[in-house]
Amino acid sequence: MVNDPYLYGQIAATNALSDVWAMGGEVISALNIVTFPEKEDYEKLHLILKGGAEKVHEAGGVLAGGHSIHDTTAKYGLSVTGIVHPDKILMNNSCKEGDLLILTKPLGVSIINTAFMIKECSEKAFEKCIKQMTTLNKYAADIMKKYKVNSCTDITGFGLLGHLVEMLDNKFSAKLYSEKIPILEEAKQCAENFVITGGGQKNRNYLEEKIEFEIKDFALEEILFDPQTSGGLLISLAEKEAEKMLKELNKLEIKSSIIGKVIKREEKDVIVK
Repeated sequence: MVNDPYLYGQIAATNALSDVWAMGGEVISALNIVTFPEKEDYEKLHLILKGGAEKVHEAGGVLAGGHSIHDTTAKYGLSVTGIVHPDKILMNNSCKEGDLLILTKPLGVSIINTAFMIKECSEKAFEKCIKQMTTLNKYAADIMKKYKVNSCTDITGFGLLGHLVEMLDNKFSAKLYSEKIPILEEAKQCAENFVITGGGQKNRNYLEEKIEFEIKDFALEEILFDPQTSGGLLISLAEKEAEKMLKELNKLEIKSSIIGKVIKREEKDVIVK
């Protein structure tokens, strides 16, 4: 994803830590999980671990050790332990009819990363993408805890549409408002130029029968199917609470948006208007 080993460590750790906050918890500790080529420069491994350790510390957790093995390619992640009161655990499939949907980070991460590798987007766009991927969901989650949230998940490999379909759990449908969906700078332009991802195509193949696009916009479709690394939180909560939460979330550097609404079950899981 990135050539810089330090940034790679930061991004991987930020992504791994997110699950705890998506469930309403707090990070307590983490273990490094590492594979690394025996003949590779070990300074790169040092930088990967340094980047990850800094994010665990920022999250308020303790890095308690880890496991490493030799492999042909470098791989890095975390096994994270968190804590949450049993009555306050947030589920990823417990939204309610009438809920509004808040997304806390823009979409288009994989498209921008792919575009940068083939020199189809600017350094500025890539830097914004890196900033997003290294921003902990802790800060949005700290605000979220002040409100009565019905359901929450973080947007990762299945893209916005995949994780939203999971949240609806065959009980409800959702309307998404295309003009409200936040998108990373240059991602839509890249998709219009057919800079797309294999992961996005897998998501499309799996989900397209569940989605109704009322507007014809190929680039937007690709962004909605795009896998996200260290994506934002998708929060489902009652309308009367959503505007208050949004106002507070938008004091953060990365802005959030109300992107849609949970509705009575229809033929399709998600209708994009």
